[in-house]
Amino acid sequence: MEISMGARLKHAWNAFFNKDPTRNYRDIGVGYSFRPDRMRFSRGNERSIVTSVYNRIAMDVAAVDMFHVRLDENNRFLATLDSGLNNCLTVEANADQTGRAFLQDVVMSMMDEGCVAIVPTDTDDDPGDGIPGSFDIDAMRTGQILEWYPQHVRVRVYNERTGQKEDILMAKQSVAIIENPLYAVINEPNSTMQRLIRKLNLLDVIDEQNGSGKLDLIIQLPYIIKTEARRRQAESRRKDIEDQLRGSKYGIAYTDGTEHITQLNRPVENNLMSQIEYLTSMLYSQLGITQGILDGTADEKTMLNYYNRTIEPILSAIADEMKRKFLTKTARSQRQSIEFFRDPFKLVPVSEISEIADKFTRNEIMTSNEIRQVIGMKPSDDPKADELRNKNLSESAADKESPADATPEETVEENNQT
Repeated sequence: MEISMGARLKHAWNAFFNKDPTRNYRDIGVGYSFRPDRMRFSRGNERSIVTSVYNRIAMDVAAVDMFHVRLDENNRFLATLDSGLNNCLTVEANADQTGRAFLQDVVMSMMDEGCVAIVPTDTDDDPGDGIPGSFDIDAMRTGQILEWYPQHVRVRVYNERTGQKEDILMAKQSVAIIENPLYAVINEPNSTMQRLIRKLNLLDVIDEQNGSGKLDLIIQLPYIIKTEARRRQAESRRKDIEDQLRGSKYGIAYTDGTEHITQLNRPVENNLMSQIEYLTSMLYSQLGITQGILDGTADEKTMLNYYNRTIEPILSAIADEMKRKFLTKTARSQRQSIEFFRDPFKLVPVSEISEIADKFTRNEIMTSNEIRQVIGMKPSDDPKADELRNKNLSESAADKESPADATPEETVEENNQT
């Protein structure tokens, strides 16, 4: 539909010219030079290389699609529901996060704190009234659990209306509480991850000491220091050498021929690095992670093992808890569920796509348009591209006339021709 020039001028808007009222005097809330709702690590995790492991796991979990769906009588996926919960999982979880960014935030917070809460912030009814899941969710955020009560939890959640994090008391039946399935490996005080973090912090302290600029010298003077006068003389000599080093362009000082200097800032050999390497390899094996997964060189079997041992338990913990808290018993009896689906073609190289496509279409598993969607092509307008049948056959078996339906004369004539 064409729009007239007058209508365009009437409704035209420019971000720089339309300043009524003036932005400087508009009440738009608290301002920050950084994003206030961003998840921040605690207990020194932000100073450790384990954040890269957390981030890798969180990104892989968020890459898996999660939907609010309806199942059939055999608990198989039937259709995606158009609900507020599904919109939070797929499009927009809140004013600041998409569904994928929200899921990554949940996993990062869970890895750091051991247990995290998914708090419905905007609902169509009071979550504290009625039975669990008797409300439709329009927005939700990640909350840090501060205190535990028998039927309630106190969580710290970012309030997008005030721009600040606030502590609120919520009923457990209204909040999805996700505990890290790998808690014993990552969050326990004496777990492998915590031991590795302590070793890495010790290594950082040693590096800071070595790079502090100190020389750590011992000066052996040619006289015995026992009297107060000799101590003052030795102190004066020490300050003289310090002044020489500080005032020299290249850090050079001179000493008497009878004085001996011993430097102590050489690294003392210890087994700290070997312990870190041992704990790192043990942690990777317990998490089902290899170095190839982190640098992107892992093969398909390694990635499959990683998804089954690490990613799937986390996704199941999130989906099961949301299913338990955000869906009523009536909804579950109507076969509503929270399910996640991983794209199996993401790890398949291009050289194998054609063979897989042929097998899937020939065995009537996927249609041609579904295969085209996987490889990023537009669907075909041909109606046959949406048919679930073997394209390699000229006609289907149903179209063929069976020998039982043929007349005896036709059968005899066909045999004679053969």
